[in-house]
Amino acid sequence: MIPEQNDKFDDEHYPAYTMGRAADMLGATQGFLRSLDEAGLITPQRSSGGHRRYSRHQLRLAARVRELVDQGTAVEAACRIVTLEDQLHEAQRLNAELRADD
Repeated sequence: MIPEQNDKFDDEHYPAYTMGRAADMLGATQGFLRSLDEAGLITPQRSSGGHRRYSRHQLRLAARVRELVDQGTAVEAACRIVTLEDQLHEAQRLNAELRADD
């Protein structure tokens, strides 16, 4: 395999999943995914034909929103919660990196 192709397999931000496949993996509708795009949680990349493509990272965020929505949280509120959780996780990761450098 070409090294660049291997990088795509490991890249959690590589837009590898079509909308249909992503919806199937989440057990959700394509409309649900569109609502996450409209809410600003995830912005899928577009193929040359204009089709939405999702990364593993985006699907993990969408799955968390789906859990919250299934528990009765409104989509907009669930998106905000997931955004804040994601920001906190990133801040904790950076903090751990900085401590390791000391």
